[in-house]
Amino acid sequence: MRVGKSPVHGRGLFARRRIRSGACIGTFEGEPTKRDGMYVLWVLEDNGKQRGIRGRNALRFLNHDPNPNAEFLGPDLHATRNIQPGAEIFIDYGWKEGDE
Repeated sequence: MRVGKSPVHGRGLFARRRIRSGACIGTFEGEPTKRDGMYVLWVLEDNGKQRGIRGRNALRFLNHDPNPNAEFLGPDLHATRNIQPGAEIFIDYGWKEGDE
């Protein structure tokens, strides 16, 4: 993966090589947090509680797309379909129409 200028917004995360559907792309790493903000991933624990992680690695630069090619399963990012080299990797932020 590489971080680069995104045509969608600011910086984005791009595939350096082909990533097959279902493959683990990486793990969102950082410090625990209880405050929401930029670069925070909320993970649902087995006990039903949410855990916040303030991202410190390249995965913090993932941009939103309503038709994403990747998704988080816990803190691990997995491809939901094949991703070609050079393609931007997207997740769905879970926004609804009209959210900012």
